Amino acid sequence: MDTVNSAHPSPAPAPNIPAEFEDAIVWAAWMYYVDELTQNEIAQIIGVSRVTIIKMLQEARGRGIVSIRINTEVASRAQLSRALVRRFGLASAIVIPTIDGSALERRLGEAAALVLAEQVAAGDVIGVAWGRTVLEAARAISLTAPVNPLTVVQVAGSATGLSTEFSPELCSSLLANRIAARCVNLLAPAILSTAQLRDQLLAEPAIRRQFSIIRSANRILFGVGDLGPQATVRQAELLDNDAIDSFVANGAVAAVIGRFIDREGNPVSGGIQDRMVGIGLDELKSIPYRLCVAGGARKITAIAAALKGGYPTDLVTDLDTARELLALA
Repeated sequence: MDTVNSAHPSPAPAPNIPAEFEDAIVWAAWMYYVDELTQNEIAQIIGVSRVTIIKMLQEARGRGIVSIRINTEVASRAQLSRALVRRFGLASAIVIPTIDGSALERRLGEAAALVLAEQVAAGDVIGVAWGRTVLEAARAISLTAPVNPLTVVQVAGSATGLSTEFSPELCSSLLANRIAARCVNLLAPAILSTAQLRDQLLAEPAIRRQFSIIRSANRILFGVGDLGPQATVRQAELLDNDAIDSFVANGAVAAVIGRFIDREGNPVSGGIQDRMVGIGLDELKSIPYRLCVAGGARKITAIAAALKGGYPTDLVTDLDTARELLALA
């Protein structure tokens, strides 16, 4: 954190300096470090050149008017990241500060967007699951330069009850639009009434072509859902609540791409696997780069299960969640 100390002697005031700030260097330092104005904005306010402002800020540090310390929370996050990587065999773990409320989903999504944008390369086929945090990542992603060709593909079928706020089609379409990629949406329901109907649908040439693209994905962005009363999988009406409760009774604690897993990350069968349209958990694990974005107190057990199952290769989460995950491990 930056602190300002005005204990040093002051030169003659510059033009436009308030009486309370007779020292132009203190005033410049305050506006830059506290008010977060740009150097150009400060130069205009004080009435000097930008070069002069740069020299003022350098002198402020040299004289001790401004001191810069490493935030201990940042260091803690770095330690937690390394601990998560070691404990769960991850390639990387990004830990952001925890904030209260629904804003955490947005912040997690923004962080995941930055991580994914750094990885994207020409020729990538990026699978996209669904959920609020995934949608936030899709909204936030931006590439610093065009990358071509790119393909974004929806990896799970749609559910009729899915809110437009986080539907699979919206997640994949929005992400594709943000990075100027070809978009391939999966034009099929998430769950069909019979296994025979599902097999017939998957035999259709158009669906077979879509699955060929899905299975060529070398990256995927997905989240982890809990199974509590507020769970996204319940709001999506992928299954009715009684059916989800039966999975919970059989040991399920989390949903990953619409599939249920227990505390150790093992699949929990409930008689619907042969009626589902979308990639399975084994197919998920065959994708080389698997970026999971998830956090929040109610998802601790679910995220731990996904990590134990080895579904993510890379993780974006928050500080409190990271601590709880390591405490559970």
